[in-house]
Amino acid sequence: MKRFIGGDQNRAVAIWLFACAALVFAMVVVGGVTRLTGSGLSITEWKPIMGALPPMNAADWNEAFEKYRAIPQYQQVNAGMSMAEFQGIFWWEWAHRLLGRLIGAAFALPFAVFLILRQMPRRLIVRCAVLLVLGGLQGLIGWWMVSSGLSERVDVAPERLTVHLGLALLIFMGLVWTGLEAWNGEPHSRPPVVWSRGAAILLGAVFVQCLLGGLVAGAKAGFVYTDWPLMNGAFLAPVAWGNGALAFLHDQALVQFNHRIWAYGLLIGGTVYAVQAWRWRLAEGLGAAAFAVAAALWLQALLGIATLMNATPLWLGALHQAGAALVLAAATVNLWLVRRSQARLFTSGPRSRGL
Repeated sequence: MKRFIGGDQNRAVAIWLFACAALVFAMVVVGGVTRLTGSGLSITEWKPIMGALPPMNAADWNEAFEKYRAIPQYQQVNAGMSMAEFQGIFWWEWAHRLLGRLIGAAFALPFAVFLILRQMPRRLIVRCAVLLVLGGLQGLIGWWMVSSGLSERVDVAPERLTVHLGLALLIFMGLVWTGLEAWNGEPHSRPPVVWSRGAAILLGAVFVQCLLGGLVAGAKAGFVYTDWPLMNGAFLAPVAWGNGALAFLHDQALVQFNHRIWAYGLLIGGTVYAVQAWRWRLAEGLGAAAFAVAAALWLQALLGIATLMNATPLWLGALHQAGAALVLAAATVNLWLVRRSQARLFTSGPRSRGL
């Protein structure tokens, strides 16, 4: 087999991956708007190919509207909705699905071209193939999520929405990480174990917080208990424990409480991480990256409080979801920098036993 002329580094590949990451970021934001506008169930069928075309005439619109009228959301929540109102939610869901199709094409076609031209770094081929498979799986999970709200519920199941969001964020992280690998080439040093562990824990904690936010969104818990720091005047609002373990997924009070408490822990952990980075005077941008993550966490927390106390208006809710993806990107870049650093981290300051 001929050698790939791209070697272990190709910045054209990196730019393509970063562009795909930007599209996924846009997809996450549009998905948030789709949820906040109650648009996610407006298209009741999954047609991966033909569904790319919207209704083209009055007969098509009437057919789509009739299908929506048959599901519980219309009957119990939106009864009496006009055609114009239906079109308003339809276009958000259609745009969300169309953007997913565009992302698939924007990834798959250049990937094939880079392979044909033998410019794809060999060590990144499998990673990109996995990302392509995950993208296809995301489409299936999206329909699995939507289908949960078409028969017995008036909205999608919170746990399915969270899985859908979680996979989108995993793909986003993978694109950012792989783009950095393509831009910089193969590493030639071993990562510093202590800081690598701390940065990985921080990234994992940010990802968990995003999932907890997904449960808040799915349970519509951002519209209730809008006082802060208490919840309806109490530390924890009453929880419907009669549902057993499902309360951790569906109960509005509990999912919002978990999101709040994890946020407090994440703020403390991120701040300690940044302070430690300053104490050790980390080189090669690691200290700056740590402070960037901590600053992003604080800004996101303040945005979350403002979103909650205003009962999640559309623009704040979308901004908060966008902020979550940006914090995740910052934590991903931070971990990548730590693992790629060739600096000697322990050349000054007192000895530490770790983070």
